[in-house]
Amino acid sequence: MGALSFLDRERTVAPAGYSRWLIPPAALAVHLSIGQVYAYSVFKNPLVEHFGTNLTPIGLIFSLSIVMLGLSAAVFGTWVEHAGPRKAMFVAALCWSGGFLIGGFGVATMQLWLVYLGYGFLGGIGLGIGYISPVSTLIKWFPDRPGLSTGLAIMGFGGGALIASPLSNLLMGVYASEPADAVAPAFFTLGAIYFVSMMLGAFTIRVPADDWAPEGYSPPSESETHGMRTTADVTASNAIRTPQFWLLWVVLFANVTAGIGFLEQASPMIQDFFDGTSAAAAAGFVGLLSLANMSGRFIWSSTSDVVGRKPIYTAYLGLGAVLYLTLVIFGTSSVALFVVATVVILSFYGGGFATVPAYLKDLFGTLEVGAIHGRLLTAWSAAGVAGPLVVNAVADYQKAAGASGADLYFYSLAIMVGVLVVGFVANLLIRPVNERFHERRAAATAHPQPA
Repeated sequence: MGALSFLDRERTVAPAGYSRWLIPPAALAVHLSIGQVYAYSVFKNPLVEHFGTNLTPIGLIFSLSIVMLGLSAAVFGTWVEHAGPRKAMFVAALCWSGGFLIGGFGVATMQLWLVYLGYGFLGGIGLGIGYISPVSTLIKWFPDRPGLSTGLAIMGFGGGALIASPLSNLLMGVYASEPADAVAPAFFTLGAIYFVSMMLGAFTIRVPADDWAPEGYSPPSESETHGMRTTADVTASNAIRTPQFWLLWVVLFANVTAGIGFLEQASPMIQDFFDGTSAAAAAGFVGLLSLANMSGRFIWSSTSDVVGRKPIYTAYLGLGAVLYLTLVIFGTSSVALFVVATVVILSFYGGGFATVPAYLKDLFGTLEVGAIHGRLLTAWSAAGVAGPLVVNAVADYQKAAGASGADLYFYSLAIMVGVLVVGFVANLLIRPVNERFHERRAAATAHPQPA
């Protein structure tokens, strides 16, 4: 594999004078590409028509990709940490773009299982590796602003759909008069575009030298960090043995379950809210929610650098529960309340994703933060199943009882309030990691010095 040695971590160490502000655009190139998964719904109805099936088997392709995102991030997290961001981004590009290629071939040959294999399974692996690949690198380049740096990159994942949705519609309009006939060539084209974009990110990314630090930077004192930032490192294998990891797992699961649950039921609520008004107004509001999801990833994660990670999650979960409860009580009866509540809810959903890498850095240090992040993303996989399952099960029950429209989702909103309260309590219980898990102590124990 000597021909690929340029991908090795040692070949990506930045030279003296390299600007760290080139790293966020490299990460964005990857996250904007894999963020297309949020625009998968553009293809749902054309795929239903093309294969002559219903929404459930087509929707399961998206669920599979999200499950594989979490699983691949957990399984390959340690490899990503040691192989370096360039090699990880390269592999992510091959898997993500290859998923489009195989999926497009499946559409062209009427083999639905190939779409599962391509977009769902292989593409999902690309999602997981691509999602975590720049995280630890960003944190190492920005020890003074970890929330801002990871927020910049992960903002791209939330914003990828803003580019992918109109681009996908444009491609399907160009390739055929019927969207069902244009999915395959659209998949091939998107795969090529994303491969080029992700490769640009891979060849731009650099890791800092071991002794590098921002000019004038000194680690903050405990009083400046709300007592939550560690002065040592914890390995990924030790991190999953700590209560802090599992409490944070519950925190992320609660935030993502509530967010995905809201997105699952947003469509009928918006239709009810805009009943009798223009379709343009409804589309504009959906765009506003997408912007809230994207901007929340940057705004709230950057704010966490100032107020601390634990307080910002207190807002995500505590205020989020209050906002969900507001929707339970008032529904779509108040224009102002509905707009404000839904926009803030989606900004908290995005912010929760972007802030968690910095929270992990505070608790476990930078040694294997990418690998720890990968393991934590299994909460996303679980939430990707639990959120839609709860919402759809409740909707089916309500529909059988004669309910319709936004009334189908009254009880599921109430359930999400409870989920957020559980996450709120878990966040309150998080404390600094016990020193016995610190790597420096493990090293001292394993290699005792002579007397």
